[in-house]
Amino acid sequence: VLASLPLQMMLYFNVYYFPVWCLAEGMMLQLKYHLLPQHYQFLLVTAFLILSLAECSRLYLGYVGNLQEK
Repeated sequence: VLASLPLQMMLYFNVYYFPVWCLAEGMMLQLKYHLLPQHYQFLLVTAFLILSLAECSRLYLGYVGNLQEK
């Protein structure tokens, strides 16, 4: 069984686009943060952190798993 080239290409490009998404999302969060009620502020920051951590772990596990053929 060989590593999947299309999957590896998608992961490769996603690794480079993820920081751009993170920067854009962080800038939008900063711009609208003070306009929201406090409970929405908490939910928005929490969702941003969870999505960022999940995406980082997904990219790492996909990259390592595809290269090691797991």
